[in-house]
Amino acid sequence: MSKEAPGDILIFFSGEREIRDAHDALESLVAKSPRMNYEVLPLYARLSLAEQHRVFTPGSRPRIVLATNVAETSLTVPGIKYVIDTGTARISRYSARTKVQRLPIERISQASANQRSGRCGRVSDGIAIRLYSEEDFASRSEFTDPEILRTNLAAVILQMIAIGVVREPGDIARFPFVQPPASRAINDGVNLLRELGALSEKPARTDKRGKHHRTTSTLTATGRAMSAFPVDPRLARMIIEGSRRDCAKEMMVLAAALTIQDPRERPAEVRGTADEMHARFTDDKSDFSSFLLLWQYINERQAELSSSQLRKMCHREFINFLRIREWQDLFAQLREMGRTANIRVSNGRDIDASGREVEIHKSLLSGLLSHVGAKEEREKTYGKAPRGPREYLGARGTKFAIFPGSGLFKQNPDWVLSAELVETSRLWARTNAAIEPQWVEEVGGHLLKKQYSEPHWSASRGAAVAYMKGTLYGLTIYADRPVQYSRVDAAAAREIFIRSALVEGDWRTQHKFYKRNLRALAEVEELEARLRRRDLRVDDAVLFEFYNARIPEHVTDVRSFDKWWKHARLENDNLLDFNPENLINEDAADYDDSQFPRQWVQRTDGGELTLDLRYEYAPGRGRAVPARMRQNATEWRFRYRFCS
Repeated sequence: MSKEAPGDILIFFSGEREIRDAHDALESLVAKSPRMNYEVLPLYARLSLAEQHRVFTPGSRPRIVLATNVAETSLTVPGIKYVIDTGTARISRYSARTKVQRLPIERISQASANQRSGRCGRVSDGIAIRLYSEEDFASRSEFTDPEILRTNLAAVILQMIAIGVVREPGDIARFPFVQPPASRAINDGVNLLRELGALSEKPARTDKRGKHHRTTSTLTATGRAMSAFPVDPRLARMIIEGSRRDCAKEMMVLAAALTIQDPRERPAEVRGTADEMHARFTDDKSDFSSFLLLWQYINERQAELSSSQLRKMCHREFINFLRIREWQDLFAQLREMGRTANIRVSNGRDIDASGREVEIHKSLLSGLLSHVGAKEEREKTYGKAPRGPREYLGARGTKFAIFPGSGLFKQNPDWVLSAELVETSRLWARTNAAIEPQWVEEVGGHLLKKQYSEPHWSASRGAAVAYMKGTLYGLTIYADRPVQYSRVDAAAAREIFIRSALVEGDWRTQHKFYKRNLRALAEVEELEARLRRRDLRVDDAVLFEFYNARIPEHVTDVRSFDKWWKHARLENDNLLDFNPENLINEDAADYDDSQFPRQWVQRTDGGELTLDLRYEYAPGRGRAVPARMRQNATEWRFRYRFCS
């Protein structure tokens, strides 16, 4: 290139990080070599407007422009003589597995490579240098995949159903697309709409004539209202929920903010100063609240200043005036469209960011239920805490970290809600807010999968109890929550009640039948002790069947039993009384208790001593003998031992 005519150089990189690294390296090289009299300029979407304008303003020195694929088709950089193509770019793709938008670095297509080459030679002959072989170029796909194959189709499906192009999602696969999307992409879009409550599902059925009807989905009232807003369905769902929670205006402001690029600018050379200016709007619990604080500030200043003064103020305070205007225009459009969905709000100057904070974030949650994360506990290694940002466990087994530009980056709340999950070098959560897990249960209860474990009897509750665990797409929202098991499995709860309360006796009650039954069982156990046996009393299974045959199926706990027994005992007070004869095992009924008297008579100098005997069958454990009987203790122990 040194032998060619002088001219500006355009170098394509895959991302912002690569541009910054190259910019630092080239600036250092230019500073060390007087012969390289170049001006090095970055160009990517997140640059401030002033920095972007420098690229389009020719200077006295030749330039090296370091750009992403934004310079490929979106705009033309004047004066470019040479193009250097690295052959890669970040291509936005929707991941069907993790349900997030990814920005992986991929090889560009042949069409994109030719488009990049065409950036030079606009005004004269130019030279394009590709940093990959001709064989590599030939092996690449001819065109970049169309966006319909790389994005979630929820918005497309919603509009197609709303305007009647298709009757229900099952018809979309038969629609004559120029390039039809994969069935999995259609299913993902449908599932997202179901998550948002825009579609209701009718299960498959067979009618009276034997005709089978497949599972279908129809548009709900919420879905019909969402279709009035030509924005991402998640944002539309937030607005609908906001109208129900009396914060529709705030949600329209946030929906518009999430649609545009952040109006706060951070020029590289004065980044610290810009951060200080923006700190006024920072809320360390919510980036969404930061947007609302900025909106309030701009509207207050706009009421006091002329348009020219407001523009100058924005420039001084590192706020992009054109993006502010775009933000306000989008809000006005959403406000107008809201009337179609019967959502009417006043102008956006009197929003309430703090007074409705909880309702605002619950409304946000309605559209971002799959973007919830719980902080993952980290184990120390060699006594030291691990380095790097804290990771959060998200839906479907994903793990993400809070983006460094977020106001919550150093706060690390236990639970976080994210407007966007984007995968670059790792999965980052952008625009976040700290939330409470109870909000997830309130807003997304219809999506929670509940699991029950360890059903057991609780004497204090008088009912069978189990521990409930609620998960949202695999993420545990709550665990070990005690619930009455009768609401889950009435038959099993009834069995636990009969077995634990009535058979095993873990019940404090004043019912007379219960006390009579305890006495009857005690008599059988006393007989077993006298006879030195453990096979007389029937086992618990017999007692269970006795109660099971007499107690109705709807009785599952103490409360329902008391209600039933209050009336049943009037008809037959002995309905639940044990028959003493039925408490003796049939196989052991041929016993003889005549050799085991109930009283002991002992002649003494003062007459006869009569003692009531109580037998205890406890092998290996002895009892003290009364003093007045010690003189004949040997004979007594031989004939009638308390323990044997």
